Order: sequence, then structure tokens, then C-alpha cells
Amino acid sequence: MKSTDIARNSRELKRMQKKEEYINAKINREVPSLGDYINQLHDLFFYTEQKIFGISESEDILMLFVEMKENYSEKQWDTIIRKAVRKTKVAEKETAIKELLDLMELAD
Repeated sequence: MKSTDIARNSRELKRMQKKEEYINAKINREVPSLGDYINQLHDLFFYTEQKIFGISESEDILMLFVEMKENYSEKQWDTIIRKAVRKTKVAEKETAIKELLDLMELAD
């Protein structure tokens, strides 16, 4: 085997080990990341191109907000809400954000 083959195999082995460590760290994480909360909140929305519906009636969103309050500060709540709404690409973003922030205040 040539030295270039040995070096390539070594690099591939290191990449696989690093990927495995990353996956294990992600699985064993106790607190979900901000991205996880953004994706979960986005998945709970029912929306069209114009509007997000049923925000105030959703118990699932309320339960997610209770969990978010336990794990993250108020500054990050706004970021999670805004990015989840932006991900929907609805026209009435500001009304949806206002409704979600009002609901967040109720989540205790």
C-alpha cells in the first residue's frame, strides 16, 4: 500500500470517528437546542400562504412554551418564535409573532 493510500484511509477513519462522536453527543444532549425548538414549533403550526391559524387554541404550542421557559432565557424565546414563523413564509408574520408572544406570557 502506498503512503497516500494509508494517509487517505487514516483521514477517512478520523472523519467517521468524528461523525460518530457528533451523533452520540447530539443524542445524549439533555436540553434540546434552539434549532430543535424552532423545528418543533414550526411543525405545530397550521398555516396557509397568508396566515397561521389556531395559535391561541393549541395546547401543544402552550406545552412547548412551558418547556422552553424552563430551558432558555426570555431573549432566546423571541428568537425561536421569530425564526419558526419566518420558516413558514406566511404573509402576516407580525400578527403571528404577536399572538405567539402573548401566548408565551400565559405559559407558566
